[in-house]
This record gives sequence, structure tokens and C-alpha cells, in this order.
Amino acid sequence: MSRPPYPPYVIRPATAADVEGARRLMLDTFYRDFGYGYVPEWHRDVVDIEATYLDHPRHLLLVARHGDEVVATTGVRSAGPAHPPHPRRLAERYPPGSTAQLVRVYVRPGHRRRGLARRLVRQACGFVAGTPGYGRVYLHTNGDVEGAEAFWRGIAQEVFDARTTGEHGPGVGTVHFEIPLRGNPWLGNGNHFHLE
Repeated sequence: MSRPPYPPYVIRPATAADVEGARRLMLDTFYRDFGYGYVPEWHRDVVDIEATYLDHPRHLLLVARHGDEVVATTGVRSAGPAHPPHPRRLAERYPPGSTAQLVRVYVRPGHRRRGLARRLVRQACGFVAGTPGYGRVYLHTNGDVEGAEAFWRGIAQEVFDARTTGEHGPGVGTVHFEIPLRGNPWLGNGNHFHLE
């Protein structure tokens, strides 16, 4: 007897109905995958998802739903890396306003390896390309999280690996990336925002 197919994934901008599910996924990721839990200085957006993403015209939170559950997220915020803790030269290269930072690219473990993160990131980059004032897409990831660094190396260009200098202190494996919006074969003709 064959199993019934999974219900299709629905990817779309988050609404108020998605907030609690998105918050739960983010918090689970902080505790389970990152191992350090909720840190107020780093995770303010998770407390107020509505004001950060839903009410800001240059910000976006995409969700992937599987039935009634939010199983993946990707956010866009008009901000670069903060100094400190990140090096000053990165904060200067990626100033707020003209930098779109990809954040909260998380997928629940049971839904990984199905292309969700790639689809969400591609749509987020399309949103950035279609939003006036953005010049660059920046992100950083924890290279110590299984699969994270390899995922980003497949679609982005490394700009700085903090592990080589120890600038973030011991035990922090932060790698910084940029995704070119123009002439990027990975984005294809996705330099516009559309929902699948």
C-alpha cells in the first residue's frame, strides 16, 4: 500500500495568521540547531514580527506552509551587519538602507532537502531586486551548523570568514556572504518578485 503524497507547500508573504507559527520555528531553531537559545540583542525581530516584517514596506517575511504548519521562513530587512559584534569594515560595506539582509532562513528538520530554502531565497532576492533603493543582498551564517555553509556557498559569494581571524571570539563560526542581484545565473530571470 502506497503512502498518500504530502500536501503541497504553499510559499507566500507572511500574514498575521502565520506569525505564531513563524515565531515557533525561529525559536526552535535557536535552541535546537544553534544551541544558544533566544538572545534579545540578536533576535528582537522574532518578538515583534508584525512591526519588523509585516508593517514595513521594504521588509518581507516569506513562509512555507505544509498544511496548517509553518515549516520554513526567510526574511528580508533593510540592514547590514551591526558593529560590534561584526567587523567595522563589513558594517561600512553594507550600510543600512541600501543593504537588504537575508535573515531567518530556517526549515524544520522533517522538511529539509526539498528545495524550500532555495525557493524562499530566490523569491526574497526577487523582492529585493524589485524594491527601490536596495543595492546589495547580504547575509551571514553560522558555519558550525550542519549544511548551512555548503548551502550558501552554492548560491552566494563569500566576503569574509570570521573563523580565519577569530574576530568574533572563540566558538563562533560566522561566515559573511553577498548574493549578486545582477547577472546572477542562480537567480535566472528572477530579478522580479513573483509568488509560485
